[in-house]
Amino acid sequence: GFIFQVTSFQGVAVRSLSTSSLHDHPEHGRLVYKGNMAKAVLGVKFFSYSTSVFNLFMMPYIMLKSGIGMESLLFQAAFYGLIGIFTFVTPITLHILTKGYVIRLYYKDEVDTYTAITYNAILAEKVTVFHQKDVKIPDITKMFTTFYAKTKSMLVNPTLFPNPQDYNHLMGYDKSSFFRLEDLEEVKEADER
Repeated sequence: GFIFQVTSFQGVAVRSLSTSSLHDHPEHGRLVYKGNMAKAVLGVKFFSYSTSVFNLFMMPYIMLKSGIGMESLLFQAAFYGLIGIFTFVTPITLHILTKGYVIRLYYKDEVDTYTAITYNAILAEKVTVFHQKDVKIPDITKMFTTFYAKTKSMLVNPTLFPNPQDYNHLMGYDKSSFFRLEDLEEVKEADER
């Protein structure tokens, strides 16, 4: 049999077995989307940051042991430029490209709000709350952007929504007049006149 232990921390009981659904969050609402690349994004960013920190700590040692200070100015500039690219530009570029990747998206029906969970620059989860009316679809398809929540670009994969109606509601497709039969008939009648 299983033994479930209840531990108390400063008067707060913590249970190791939960009765609530894994798809619900008491503060954010119902889970409607979960990105399948979240661990990969986190891993790549962590690896990039750790190699940058390693480069910063190893730079003085490499300069002392290699005698790079004795070489020509052009060689020094090329060497420091190459190290600078890998140390600073790569992590910044990775952050810019992945900052809008939604790892989880929650929806609260009663207030029609979404909560998007993304990673910030220090690899912590960042919470962005927005209303469905704040969602703007870019006129031109943009790389790494599916929609804008207010002014922040967000990237989701439409095929990963377990319920397609959740994606349609997020994007506003459920209340727009895309391809309504009545509109097409009105245009046809106007052309015939």
